[in-house]
Amino acid sequence: MIERRAESGGPAGRRRPEPTGHGHGHGHGHDHRSAPASRQVKVVLAVALAPFAIAALVGVLVLYPFGHHQRSGADLGFGQQPVNAEVVAAAASPCTRGGPAADGCVALRVTLQDGPAAGRTIEQVVPTDPSTPRFAVGDDVVLSYTGGSTTDPASYQVVDYQRGGPLLVLALVFAAAVLVLGRWQGFAALVALGLSFVVLVGFVLPAILAGEDPLLVAVVGAGLIMFAVLYLTHGFSARTSTAVLGTLLSLGLIGLLSALFAAWTRLTGLDEDTASLIGALGTPIDARGLLLAGVVIGALGVLDDVTVTQTSAVWELRRANPALSWRRLYLAGLRIGRDHVSSAVNTLVLAYAGAALPLLLAYSLSGRGFGEIVGSQAVAQEVVRTLVGSIGLVAAVPITTAIAAAVAVRETPEPVTTDDSVATRVRRAVATGATTATVFRDELSGPTRRRTGPRRPG
Repeated sequence: MIERRAESGGPAGRRRPEPTGHGHGHGHGHDHRSAPASRQVKVVLAVALAPFAIAALVGVLVLYPFGHHQRSGADLGFGQQPVNAEVVAAAASPCTRGGPAADGCVALRVTLQDGPAAGRTIEQVVPTDPSTPRFAVGDDVVLSYTGGSTTDPASYQVVDYQRGGPLLVLALVFAAAVLVLGRWQGFAALVALGLSFVVLVGFVLPAILAGEDPLLVAVVGAGLIMFAVLYLTHGFSARTSTAVLGTLLSLGLIGLLSALFAAWTRLTGLDEDTASLIGALGTPIDARGLLLAGVVIGALGVLDDVTVTQTSAVWELRRANPALSWRRLYLAGLRIGRDHVSSAVNTLVLAYAGAALPLLLAYSLSGRGFGEIVGSQAVAQEVVRTLVGSIGLVAAVPITTAIAAAVAVRETPEPVTTDDSVATRVRRAVATGATTATVFRDELSGPTRRRTGPRRPG
């Protein structure tokens, strides 16, 4: 039995005309191939994106600190060197020499695994209060070496655990999951992730440390990441170019709004960590610009997800029904986008709330009112970061959908196939927005009959 739904909003009993071709509708797989774009579409997209791509490349050349010598941690007073070690013994001990044994400290004997005194065993006394990690025999730990005598235990301090092994296993599991599900496209996504890391470490951080405007550096770096990641992951096509253009416009809106509201709310960006970093560097870094740079880079990943999803949805709707006009294609894509953006905004808010959870706990115990807490520098900057990013996500849906619909309706439709599977009929019904009477045709007998009520089983 084949279901055909009448066009939504039309009179009862009136069917939407089928596109010319085979009488079984349009069936396509859910792959990422798109129909060939017309020459006009390619030219328009190239003209629209070329200035942004050129600006990103020129920005990298202008902002990269060629010839700048960045001072090392030792030059800045961060001369402590990490040394790996293993805890071989632990026993209760007084916190000070000659003090009472019930002070609540632990004496650790640790064997140094590297550093200037590798193989030597030294003793370290650590407190057991709640703010200090609990170390035990067999733990792989990290010591901070101050650069003094290599045989003096006072030159070392236990500061953390070694986590290289577990993190490497987690990274391998993540990569395997991406490859199993995504195959070659998953491999391209991993390569793109590596390129993002290279841009951040090789361009964004050195340029900011050299004193360049952090917001400008972040915009250029985000643009470079976006072009590289999207085209590498999804290929060179009109569909990908549409997602890139939607991401660019939405990212520009986020940058503009973040600068406006950071200035309006008088955010300084000078939290404790940032103030300490600027003081140690001795370089005139714009703290507010650093805050805005974090907003732009943090929003880029979620924006990519929204714009690519919206573009793919519009293309699938177009493939399911090539007769859809720009307006109907836009409205259908927008309906899909509303569901996606609601979950994406919630994800962004919860991500920021989770990162700031210790801060929120501290403020909840301060006895201050809600307005005072939200208006404080540390919380207000997270509020601005969250809301501006969410506004950009919301705006990305209509912006990208409008561009995608305008491009999709000008592409060459794919040939009609004879596939009339259940998935194809569901896709066709969704694309046509059918909500009224249903027509059933018996494939064996041929006659057509109309039913407006529910279909009986069997």
